[in-house]
Amino acid sequence: MVARGWFDLARALRIAGREQDAWRADLSGVHASSRDAELRTAALAMNDGRLAEAATILETRLERSPDDPAASRLLGEINWRRGDMSVAVPLVERSVQLAPGFDLARNFLIRLLLQTNRLPEALDHAKVLAASPVNNPGNRLLLASVLVRLGDQEQAKHLYQRLLAEKPDQPELWQNLGHVLKTLGEQADAVHAYRQALTYQPTMGEAWWSLANLKTVKLGVEEIAEMERALRTLEAEDGHEEDVFHLCFSLGKALEDAGDYAASFARYDQGNRLRRTLIRHDADEFSAEVAAAADLFTPAFLRERGEGGCPAKDPIFVVGLPRSGSTLIEQILSSHSRVEGTMELSEMMIIGGRLQSRVDEGEFPDLRAMMTSLTPADRLRLGEEYIERTRVHRRTDKSLFIDKMPNNWQHVGLIKLVLPNAKIIDARRHPISCCFSAWKQHFARGQTFSYDMVDIGRYYRDYVTLMAAFDVVQPGAVHRVIYERMVADTRGEVERLLAYIGLDFEEQCLAFWQNKRAVRTASSEQVRTPIFTDAVNHWQHFERYLTPLIDSLGDIVDRYAEPSLPA
Repeated sequence: MVARGWFDLARALRIAGREQDAWRADLSGVHASSRDAELRTAALAMNDGRLAEAATILETRLERSPDDPAASRLLGEINWRRGDMSVAVPLVERSVQLAPGFDLARNFLIRLLLQTNRLPEALDHAKVLAASPVNNPGNRLLLASVLVRLGDQEQAKHLYQRLLAEKPDQPELWQNLGHVLKTLGEQADAVHAYRQALTYQPTMGEAWWSLANLKTVKLGVEEIAEMERALRTLEAEDGHEEDVFHLCFSLGKALEDAGDYAASFARYDQGNRLRRTLIRHDADEFSAEVAAAADLFTPAFLRERGEGGCPAKDPIFVVGLPRSGSTLIEQILSSHSRVEGTMELSEMMIIGGRLQSRVDEGEFPDLRAMMTSLTPADRLRLGEEYIERTRVHRRTDKSLFIDKMPNNWQHVGLIKLVLPNAKIIDARRHPISCCFSAWKQHFARGQTFSYDMVDIGRYYRDYVTLMAAFDVVQPGAVHRVIYERMVADTRGEVERLLAYIGLDFEEQCLAFWQNKRAVRTASSEQVRTPIFTDAVNHWQHFERYLTPLIDSLGDIVDRYAEPSLPA
C-alpha cells in the first residue's frame, strides 16, 4: 500500500507539471515495491525458474490491482524468460506508462525493443532515461548503444567522450569508443582508445581482438608476450571464457602476421573450439531447412503465386558468406551518386524467422504450406513492412539503398515474393579462402556455423546449392560477383554490376576507398584502401591444417565460380 501511495502522488505531481518531483515519487514507489512480500515471493520464484508459479501470483495480483507498475514489469520479465516477446513488451510498456519515472522498467523496455528491432521507439525511451534525475552513467551508455544500432556513430562518439571525461578509467567505455571510431574510419584514434582500454584492463580480450581485427595494425613481439601473459592469467581462473577466446583469436592473427603459421593455427583452433562450446549450431537441421527452401521455390511454385508483393525498387541485397568481399561490393556501390550504403540490416531475417516460427509452432505442417498460404495482400504487406522498418537506417534521399546482411541468401525466394523488383547480388569467393577467413574471424554476433571447419564447409555447400536452385528458377535474377574476378578486373566487374542494377557507370565507384561513410563490418579498414591481391590465396600458408574443411567442401572447391551449380 505504501508503494501505491507513492505512485498516486507521482501522478498528481505530473498533472501539476512538477515532472522532476513526479519522477522521484515514482522512484520511491519502486523502492517501496521492493519490500512488498508478494512481489518478493514472485521474484524469488522467477529467479528459481518456477515461472508458472511466479506468473500465477502476478496475474492474480494484477486482476486485483491492474495499475501496479512493479507487478506489470515483473510479469513482463517472466514472459521474456519464456520467450514470449509479444506478451512481454506490452506488459513492460504498461509499467512505464503507469510510472514514467520507473527507470529500471524503462531500461528493460529499451533492451526488449532493441531485441525486437524497434529502434526508433528504443531511441525515444533511451532519451527519456538519459534525462533521469538519478545520475546513472549507465543510462547514457544505453543511449549510446541505441545510437550505434541506428547508425548514428557521431552522436554515440560524443556521448562516450563525455562519459570518459567524467571517469576516464573505464575500459569498457574506451573499448566502445574505439568501436565507433573504427566505424567512422578514425583509425589512429580507434587504436588509441583500444590501447587505453588495455591500460586499465590488460586481460580485456575483446580490446585485444579489436586491435588485431583492424587488419591494418600489426601486433608485435612485445604485444604477443603481453597477450600470452594475459591468457595465462585468465586460464588460471574460471569464468573468463569470452576473454580467453578473444585472446586466442588475437594471438592467432598476430602470429599469422609474424609468419609463424603453425603457432597461429594452434591459437585459432583453440579459440574456435572454445567458442563452439558456447553456441548452438545444428548443421543437419540447417541443411534440412535449406533443402526444403530449394525444393519449394520451383518455377511452377512461383508461377502459381502470380504477381504480388511490394513493387518498391529501393533495396539492393548483397548476400553470401561473411568474408566473401561483400563489404567491398557495398563500398563500390555506395560510392555511386544514387546508392546509399546502410549496414547489415536484420529486417528480412526477422520477417523470415517470424514466418518460420509459424511452422515451428505447429500452425502449418511445413514451409510449403505456410508459403502457399500467403496471399498477394500478405506479400504486399510483408514487403511494405520491410521498406518501412528499414527506413530508419536511411540518411539520404538517394533512390536506392543496400542491405548487406550476408545471411539473406537463405531468403532469396522470400525476397522475390515480397519485393519482386529488389536487386540481389551474390558475393562469392573461393570456398577454401572464404571459409578459412571466416573460421579465423570472431564475429560479434551470429554466424554460429563459423567455429568448426566441417560445419562451415557444409554451410558453404548449402549456400551454393540454394543459390544454384534459384538460378534455375529465375535465371539472371541474381547477379553473381566473384571476388577473384573483381580483384583481377575491377573496372569490368564494376561496369557489369552497375548494368545489372540499371545504373550508369560513375568513375568514383573505382575510387571507393575515398568514400568516408561509416562501415561496421570486419573489413572496414580494408575497403578504405585500394584493392590488393595478397589475400587471395593466403589460405595456402595453412593448407596442411585444412583437411577437414577441404573434405567438407568436396567438389565445390573446383566448381564454385561456375554460372550455376546443380542443386
